[in-house]
Parts: sequence; structure tokens; C-alpha cells
Amino acid sequence: MDLSSLTYAPGSTKDRKRVGRGGSRGKQSGKGHKGQKSRSGAKLRPWFEGGQMPIQRRLPKRGFLNFARTEYQVVNIGDLAKLADGMEVTPEVLYDTGLIRKPNQPVKILGDGELKKKLIVTAHRFSETAKAKIEKAGGRATTL
Repeated sequence: MDLSSLTYAPGSTKDRKRVGRGGSRGKQSGKGHKGQKSRSGAKLRPWFEGGQMPIQRRLPKRGFLNFARTEYQVVNIGDLAKLADGMEVTPEVLYDTGLIRKPNQPVKILGDGELKKKLIVTAHRFSETAKAKIEKAGGRATTL
């Protein structure tokens, strides 16, 4: 026995009704009265609304999507406090420790939390408060 020998159980499937091919199937052959869908060759897109104004044109459009926007991964100062004292922190180190998810996306350091360790932090962007807290703890903030 293999997959090519499998068949449906007898009586479990029915042939589809082939309408409009001669024979006796009723007055309009199961297609109702008139209209586009009763004609031969009638095929309509699923989103077609019969000429009514389509929903994607009826609904209001709002906002603007800037395709040139740079999306940063954010890391808070409080998260950096988990790292060892005197460590050199780069985006690769942040990725290896699990603080960021994507190794090739720019990183921004934000100033939420406390930092008491002396760290040399290298990132693409820093907030003013983050830079101040790193330097206050005796570390250095370097922009890539």
C-alpha cells in the first residue's frame, strides 16, 4: 500500500452540479434570473462590490509612513547595569547578551535606570540623559 493507491470511501464524494450543459436542470439552470453571474464566462474578483465604491476607497486615509525612517533598537541604562564593571559595550556584545534582537540594526541607548559601573559604551545614538549618566559613573559614551 502506498499514497497513490488511497481513494475516498465509496459514497463519500458527490460530483459537482454541472449547470447549463443541456439536460433538464430547471428553467435558468441553477443560475437564477439575469445578472452578471448568470451569464456564460462570468468570473468576479472576490473583492468586487458590483460597481459600488470599494471599501478601500470609502474608508478615510490617515497618516504618513516615512520609508526613509531609521528604526533603532533601544537599550536602557538600567539594562547595562547587569554587565561587568569596566567592560567595553558594543552592539555585538549587546546582541550576545540578549539585550537586542537584531545584530545589524542600529542601537540607541536611553537614560532609564541607574548606572554605578564604569563602562565604555559604543552605540549609534545616545540620549542626553544616558550620555550624562555614563560619564557620571566614570565611563565613556562613543558614537558609531
